[in-house]
Amino acid sequence: MAGEEVRWEAGEVVARRVERLGAVELSARALKVPAPELVRAALLDGLRAEGPELLRWTREARALRERLGFLHRELGGGWPDVSDAALVERADAWLEPELSRARRRADLARLEAGQALTRLLPWATGEAARLDELAPERIEVPSGSRIRVEYGGPQPVLAVKLQELFGLRQTPRVAGEAGVPVLVHLLSPAGRPAAVTADLASFWQDGYRAVRAELRGRYPRHPWPEDPSTAVATRRLNSRR
Repeated sequence: MAGEEVRWEAGEVVARRVERLGAVELSARALKVPAPELVRAALLDGLRAEGPELLRWTREARALRERLGFLHRELGGGWPDVSDAALVERADAWLEPELSRARRRADLARLEAGQALTRLLPWATGEAARLDELAPERIEVPSGSRIRVEYGGPQPVLAVKLQELFGLRQTPRVAGEAGVPVLVHLLSPAGRPAAVTADLASFWQDGYRAVRAELRGRYPRHPWPEDPSTAVATRRLNSRR
């Protein structure tokens, strides 16, 4: 009895034409053009075994996945589960038609995960159009800078130089107006962590004094106002006198 065998083996699609007598393999040879449905099934087995890391994940793709994971956790609804297990289980929903055209591991490695992920967005309800509103890639701070938000941890993080937030009295929020406050990592002029807060108003009142006392001697050419909540934000040094 002869037949095609296509499976995921040692990290690759292996296709053979095998002749058997009962359970005994009599002969086997490489199969150059295996049935597409068998190749697809083998690739799915590879995804189950090794996970979505088989695909090509750019920085932008990973950032999109983290944003979607955040919205699924906070808002649920139509925002997709993008855990490894969920992505493998729903491969049909987001990896087609590329998956059907793939023939080997290298084809999966070229598959743009970020572009494919957009298929999981809640287009039918119209919520997909709110992605940038609910989980913005960047937040504009009072200095005019647009700072990237990192969604990979338990709470979104905004890391920004302290002087660029002068005049901002309330912590920025994501996931809607009454949503989740970002965890603000306040950086020194050299870009080093100076303080962390999820309550900017309280920090200006209480924590800022200690940071100001510690850093203004080290960075005398940067502004260190007594009341940062009413000061003008800046990316620049003080003018030389």
